Amino acid sequence: MLSASASGKASSQASPPNSLSPSRAADFMQCPLLYRFRVIDKIPEKPTPAATRGTVVHAVLERLFDAPAAERNVRRARSMVVREWERLLARRPELAELFTGDGEDGRGEGAADGAELARWLARAEELVERWFSLEDPTRLEPAERELFVEARLESGLRLRGIIDRVDVAPTGEVRIVDYKTGKAPRPEYAADALFQMKFYALVLWRLRGTIPRRLQLVYLGSGDVLTYDPDEGDLLGVERKLLALWDAIRRATETGDWRPRTGPLCDWCAHRALCPEFGGTPPPYPLMIQPRLPVEASDDVPGGEGVTP
Repeated sequence: MLSASASGKASSQASPPNSLSPSRAADFMQCPLLYRFRVIDKIPEKPTPAATRGTVVHAVLERLFDAPAAERNVRRARSMVVREWERLLARRPELAELFTGDGEDGRGEGAADGAELARWLARAEELVERWFSLEDPTRLEPAERELFVEARLESGLRLRGIIDRVDVAPTGEVRIVDYKTGKAPRPEYAADALFQMKFYALVLWRLRGTIPRRLQLVYLGSGDVLTYDPDEGDLLGVERKLLALWDAIRRATETGDWRPRTGPLCDWCAHRALCPEFGGTPPPYPLMIQPRLPVEASDDVPGGEGVTP
């Protein structure tokens, strides 16, 4: 996204939500007001070094499989990091601003001579190299990479998302794989981490009629792999949860009542200055208050997940 304006002005293209993705569902569960800012107001957010690095690393792990299996090695993968960064920068030249004086955390004095960028790229290369200690790409032939999936439930709710990798065994079992450039969560937060994967499993099940055999989260930041084997009961539970979430989102959209929910992540929220919990004032609600928000919506799909979720 382009840098946010100082006033936090919302986009003139505000519109009611017409689908649900794992990221946006997580936003609403974290803080309904955050969901409103991102989905309805469409307030731009500044890109961050961490999220941008995640985009580059994901691109490397996707495109490495374009090479023959014998050539999928650490040296080749590390060499792809700069190439993918340059490819991303060509599409989004504003990302160069990440390395012109603010530093990786946006709080200190960064280096304008390229040293900060060099450290950032080196960290991306480390994450790519760590992947080879967790999986062997010479023995993998993904059935799908960066797969966009979309399914409409019987209720009319449209679910969508992008799956990093889908593997299919010779016997037909399906494995969904997602790469994370951060560290694995503590055990008590594992269920939250698996919510996204169960969401994808539900969509694939509704699309193809088969429940994926395994869900796998690969944490490059800590070198951990989290796996889970879902069953029908799991996915039906996720479906009920999503329908309840959508009902809550629909009511908030109709009434304009988007209440903030404070928590540990508030310190990192791009919209903290607009939050009433911290003395801010949200922009005027951009939609007309209406008696009912229909589930059925246009078949136009909003743009895919970007650097900033």
